[in-house]
Amino acid sequence: MRILIVCSGNAPNFKLSQHQAFVYDQVAALKRRDQALQFDYFFITGRGLTGYLSCLKKLTRKLNSQPYQCIHAHVAMSGMLANLQRRVPVITTFHGSDINVPLLRVISLLVELLSRRTIYVSPGLVSKAIYTGPKRAIIPCGVDLNVFRPRNKMESRQKLGLLSHKKYVLFSSDFGNAVKNYPLARAATNLLADDTIELLELKNYTRQEVALLFTAVDVALMTSFSEGSPQFIKEALACNCPVVSTDVGDARLVMNGIPGCHLTTYDPTDVAQNIQSVLTATSPFLSRHYVQHLDNQLIADQIRTLYHQVE
Repeated sequence: MRILIVCSGNAPNFKLSQHQAFVYDQVAALKRRDQALQFDYFFITGRGLTGYLSCLKKLTRKLNSQPYQCIHAHVAMSGMLANLQRRVPVITTFHGSDINVPLLRVISLLVELLSRRTIYVSPGLVSKAIYTGPKRAIIPCGVDLNVFRPRNKMESRQKLGLLSHKKYVLFSSDFGNAVKNYPLARAATNLLADDTIELLELKNYTRQEVALLFTAVDVALMTSFSEGSPQFIKEALACNCPVVSTDVGDARLVMNGIPGCHLTTYDPTDVAQNIQSVLTATSPFLSRHYVQHLDNQLIADQIRTLYHQVE
């Protein structure tokens, strides 16, 4: 069975394993799980509705190049483009950057109706969707537990060139990503008034380096305005890294019941207090067993079942 993955390729210096890591990791897991599955990629390079739709001719040529049994599109705009052809059945995954945006939520309605099957990465996205029918499934993106695993903190710091005496707070994205709300993270860490605390930007790292970071830092911080099912939180927990997060996406669901994790408001003082609580904790933080059900091999089985339902 051959599947065409349709997703954005618009990021500067685009590299699939970094900018669309959730897609890359999912495909890798599916290949390991079922060697009969074959994958090709179609990267969309236009921006906005007209930019995406302008790629239809290129997509048609790709589909004519060899037979595909299924298209798996990631996010609503990719799903819209993929459904403009009606020969190959489409599965569309909604990740949150679509359902969380009012205009794209309307487009998501049409994509929901046209796609053969749809995937929502968290129950919260389903509750926001204008319409969801019987063909939808709730399947989160999984975590590669072989890559994201606990390691010795000092050894990880040495490999990354980080200082042993510092207290590192890992921000969930690059500082320029507006939806991730860096100003709140900066304001909160400034309130702590501690020169040993440093806020790190998650930017230009390989997947292996990100896994090392989670084991080198003291706390993972997410201050986003909106999310779908943030990999940042799940990967941190797989590495036994404490998390402080605003109540976005499925953060509450994933972090529920894990001692040492904190949901915070958008008040900088509250964020700072939660960070301080993590930094002063004396008990070891052990969260990995809470995310075993998110092993990407288990998630791959669910997606593989959908593929065979539409072939």
